[in-house]
Amino acid sequence: MTMSKTNILIVEDESIVAKDIQMSLKKLGYNVVAICSNGEDAINAAEEHMPDLVLMDIMLKGEMSGIEAAEQVRGRLNIPIIYLTAYADESTLSKAKITEPYGYIIKPFKEIDLRTSIEMALYKHQKETDIRKERDFLYSIVENKDSKDIIFVKSNSRLVKVRTKDIYFIEALKDYVVINTSNARYTIHSTMKDIERKLAPSEFVRVHRSFIVRVDKIVAIEPPNLILEDEKKPIPIGGSYKDELAKKINQV
Repeated sequence: MTMSKTNILIVEDESIVAKDIQMSLKKLGYNVVAICSNGEDAINAAEEHMPDLVLMDIMLKGEMSGIEAAEQVRGRLNIPIIYLTAYADESTLSKAKITEPYGYIIKPFKEIDLRTSIEMALYKHQKETDIRKERDFLYSIVENKDSKDIIFVKSNSRLVKVRTKDIYFIEALKDYVVINTSNARYTIHSTMKDIERKLAPSEFVRVHRSFIVRVDKIVAIEPPNLILEDEKKPIPIGGSYKDELAKKINQV
């Protein structure tokens, strides 16, 4: 995020202080989108301009405190807040902490403090946003309710797309699970139960405590084993899984 592109909203009810902050920010290369003197205007301006950051005076005059305004801006718009404060008693700071500000600037401030606080807040907010995006992406993969045709597996810190029709069998090895496809093996940190949940039950069957196979890859059953297409290694059939396998074979 380049500094010239950083848009900042100032919320300060003392106009002299507000102008002073505005001049400092301009000198530092930031863009001030608006100056507000009360909480209601601050929320409206934040919605209108969607700034990168809000400098919010904790002790605003009027109906709404700076803390209440910050809570709404942070909650509804996910914009980072830095509080401006000349003084703050213990109870005010306790209330302010709940709104999870990205910093405090004590008035009167030095320009270097202003810049440091802003840059740190922007960096921290960007990192949190990145983490949230990655987490949401991973959740969408794990849930993957819409389609069981594809699973994503972590391989060398990359997420690799695997088509379930290419999977031959899955084998449990201690704390790991090995997914065997026609041309690759993926070792992942998971459990058989977890993998089973992500696969279509009409296409896969658990045949042993340590093996799940793709039904349409079975070419022969020679108790106590089964043989898969293109696979030299026979797969054992566990006693308690025979009935389930028989049901699936009938289906096909």
